[in-house]
Amino acid sequence: MKRKRTPQSSSKGLSRRRFFQWAALGLGGVALGNAFLREPTALQVERVEIPLPKAPAGRQVRIVQLSDTHIQEFRPYSRRVAEAANALQPDIILLTGDYIEESRNLPGALAFLRLLQAPAGIFAVQGNWEYWARIEGEPLRRHFEKIGITLLINQRQDVEAGGMDLSFFGLDYPSRESDLMTLQKQVDSRRVNLLLSHVPAFNHEGLDGSIDLICCGHTHGGQVRLPFLSPLYLPRYTGGFVSGLYRVGPASTPLYVNRGIGTSLLPVRFLCRPEITLFDLVGKARG
Repeated sequence: MKRKRTPQSSSKGLSRRRFFQWAALGLGGVALGNAFLREPTALQVERVEIPLPKAPAGRQVRIVQLSDTHIQEFRPYSRRVAEAANALQPDIILLTGDYIEESRNLPGALAFLRLLQAPAGIFAVQGNWEYWARIEGEPLRRHFEKIGITLLINQRQDVEAGGMDLSFFGLDYPSRESDLMTLQKQVDSRRVNLLLSHVPAFNHEGLDGSIDLICCGHTHGGQVRLPFLSPLYLPRYTGGFVSGLYRVGPASTPLYVNRGIGTSLLPVRFLCRPEITLFDLVGKARG
């Protein structure tokens, strides 16, 4: 008489299912820990070379861009960002807005900005959070002047660095189409011309080819990214420009979007590390 076999498949299936459940929970916990604890301060330097046919060969200018610091109070991370930026030995530092979220955060932001060093100057534009905090315009300009930073509100500033003549144009937030037109009328095409704009989405069709590089922020790179998917959230005036280098307008002007230093809405980043951008402007003209 044959013995009946006791079925084993149900217990094996249950243990296998439990294993995958625990594995998924473990991976989820690791991802959450990374997103909230590690990645928001896992600073990354992105290096971008911009060739300049109008500048003499052999000439080079180093520019660091910082954006969207969203400082609430001065912390060790703020000091680490400043030290990392200074260690790149930039000739010039560009700041593209959203330094604070409330007016009471201004002392912490100024403490951070005071640490930055660039021999040829530090130039800045305002972001939407400065307007929402009601610390924009002349009051902010005066605070910045005291610590050696030039705030450009639809203005031009000329400097010389690395044997190049450069002009910086600050497109204010919010900007009108006429503001870009007015700035472009001030452009000297013989100089190297950089436009600072907090937001990447503005009238690119109005660009006439006289600007050599546009530096923007605002998007935080999406802040939370999932593989093969678009960002879960992007703020208004992003226009599909998330992070990195793009070409815009009739003349394919280079536009760079910095992922930012801080976080907004939630203190979280996932697959989207905070960024310091280092631009090497390299002369290519012969003779």
